[in-house]
Amino acid sequence: MSASVVPTLKSQSLTVEAAANADSIAIGFLKSKENIFTFNTNLSLIAKIEKHFDVNLKDELSFFSATGKAGELFEVPVSDEGSRCERILLVGVGNNSLTDVRLAGASLGRRFRGKESSLFTLVAHTSSEIFAHAVSLVLGNFQWTKKTGNAKVKAPIFYLSDTHAALIERARVVAQAVCRARDLIHTPANIKTPAWMAQQAKSYARNSELVVTVLSGKALSEFGGLQAVGNSSPNPGPRFIQVAYAPRGSKNWPHVVLVGKGITFDTGGISLKRPYDTMIGMKSDMSGAAAILSVVSALPELAPKVRVTALLMCAENALSGTSQRPSDVITHYGGTTVEVINTDAEGRLVLADGLAYADLNLDPDYLVDIATLTGAATLGLGRQYGAMYSRNNALAKKLHDIGETSGDRVWHMPLIDDYSVALHSVVADYNHTADKPKFSAGSVTAALFLEKFVGTRNWVHLDIAGPARSESDAGENPKGGTGFGVRLLIDWISSIK
Repeated sequence: MSASVVPTLKSQSLTVEAAANADSIAIGFLKSKENIFTFNTNLSLIAKIEKHFDVNLKDELSFFSATGKAGELFEVPVSDEGSRCERILLVGVGNNSLTDVRLAGASLGRRFRGKESSLFTLVAHTSSEIFAHAVSLVLGNFQWTKKTGNAKVKAPIFYLSDTHAALIERARVVAQAVCRARDLIHTPANIKTPAWMAQQAKSYARNSELVVTVLSGKALSEFGGLQAVGNSSPNPGPRFIQVAYAPRGSKNWPHVVLVGKGITFDTGGISLKRPYDTMIGMKSDMSGAAAILSVVSALPELAPKVRVTALLMCAENALSGTSQRPSDVITHYGGTTVEVINTDAEGRLVLADGLAYADLNLDPDYLVDIATLTGAATLGLGRQYGAMYSRNNALAKKLHDIGETSGDRVWHMPLIDDYSVALHSVVADYNHTADKPKFSAGSVTAALFLEKFVGTRNWVHLDIAGPARSESDAGENPKGGTGFGVRLLIDWISSIK
């Protein structure tokens, strides 16, 4: 079920005729310290457009007192007999960095929300700029609604240079994957049960090379963490959803396993969230599962030579007579026992089962989990970066670098072994909250807990509690679920040789 419409990305020749045949033309501009305006790409074509419409765009920028800030937008009405174009949009590109080119694209995308219109954009020049700009046009345009009425949700067409047609097609697939994750996250929890998540996985896999396996009920008897959390809402109960991309001939390809936290709603359980309004955004507590499902569903079109298995650990953390209790001892997949201290730290319990299952059964070359796990990660890094934990420094650096170019930025955090003492339990192998002694490093100790379930694998933990949800409609993100992690993981998987 989708309540959004994805804009169309198309390649177009760089001619005045093609530009004038769109409803609008977007042109990127910069402003120097000397207050001189310049355009950042296709100068000869822009000159021809000015001549065609008899307009001096630099004079217009001076009239508007433009600053050149990334995403700043000015509209210049134009007309010419025989031309469809009615306006030129001048958009600031800051210092013309990749981040600023993305912000310019998002600003344009937001400008055309709900409009069945066409835009010819001259904002990006290099291949990396064109790809980033194309994706951001779609992300800025995103809107999700369940409002009733006769009005059809409309979406624009964005035209970009045909000199990089293959990149624009790739941008379409990546942007569509992010929007798919956003659709899943924005869906209300009364609809989005673990069983519904399984249905979505099956629908995405239809007519593709993806294979979906769903476990529920008695088949989850070994998944102590998933059961402990999910049995608080026994109708429909938890689901273990495995989605595998393994095309014919892929037996010897590198194997990546992605494990995603899929808490479809989180009340905190018996350790009820306070104040209660903190629950309102908790339909987004399955952002990790949404990200990996969207990643793997994009792979048949992108065709990387990498096998990928996504494990969605889906449950609702409800308050009921069957909720787990503080002081319970559960047995995770593989036999490790854990003492439950706080039922609102449920994410690590379902992830532990998924990580152990992957380690014991799937033999991954790379094991990555992604979750809205701790408020501590947000306190440390804010909402612009995800917290990344790994013992493999080279792998962490690669993911960091890809994050900087993709827009899903992550920061390598330390796994501080001195803090492991806080995992001690008198009655089980570990306790899961690691809050005594109090090290004031909740994101670090959560990662140390998860590490106990990964064996000797090349493991990365992504705590995306900060960037997975936006509190405002700004930049590339709408208010609500952002789809963080989709671009990062797709680009990383595509880079594996």
